[in-house]
Amino acid sequence: MTKDLVAADRPETPDRKQYHIEVAKGDVAEAVLLPGDPKRVKKISSRWDSFDEVADHRQYVTHTGKYKGTPISACSTGIGGPGTAIAIEELANVGVRTFVRVGSCATLKKDIEIGDLIISTGAVRLEGTSKQYVRPEYPAFAHHEVVLAMIEAAESLGLTYHLGITASTDSFYLGQSRPGFDDYTQSMSATLIQDLQKANVANFEMEAATLFTLAGIYGFRSGAVCAVYANRVKNEFAVRGEDAVIDCGNEAVRILAEMDKERDASGKKHWVRTPNR
Repeated sequence: MTKDLVAADRPETPDRKQYHIEVAKGDVAEAVLLPGDPKRVKKISSRWDSFDEVADHRQYVTHTGKYKGTPISACSTGIGGPGTAIAIEELANVGVRTFVRVGSCATLKKDIEIGDLIISTGAVRLEGTSKQYVRPEYPAFAHHEVVLAMIEAAESLGLTYHLGITASTDSFYLGQSRPGFDDYTQSMSATLIQDLQKANVANFEMEAATLFTLAGIYGFRSGAVCAVYANRVKNEFAVRGEDAVIDCGNEAVRILAEMDKERDASGKKHWVRTPNR
């Protein structure tokens, strides 16, 4: 980006190209998939009818195209809440209103297998970014339409999935009850998994709470679906389920577009199931 920016408190060019993600209005669809890993963006868009790379700056890679005729974008966020919040803020500035995280996680439940999907219904705000926006008692919840669309997507694709509450952390190690260097730990880390299990929390990851909190504040739709890479009860770890989580996210965006058309045609404020659906 070589142009001067509008101001220090508005880091964008006069034509509204955003400072970090380097996209402007018209570059992205209204619904965006948010993987953490920049390399996952190409894996997502390779399943679309067509796509263009519209930006690649820092950790933010953005593709826009069509999936089964539905406009869609994907933008990587990097790891954790701070990078996710930047992506949400700047994508919102250029017109995005539906945000769907597609990522990986560790389950805290014995009966959830490596490679399964977990669709988050809400998140425990163990990260710090959301606390910069609103008091900690504010809920971090997924939008019901996004949850419904992901359930329908997983069902139609024959994927194994679970619904549950997610705990989002800033630390992959002590923040998720793993030892640090030289087996460093603290008592609060050592008991964290057991405490969350008692509260019926399904999984650890690092972005959902920030996403849900900001979407709730701004009135956007958001959701998160993650492939289970680790089972913390059985101490298992394997990279499985990436294709499944990508397929679920893509199909959920298509279903949401279909739901929006049905809602608009019905004249109702919210989507409700029609008899022929």
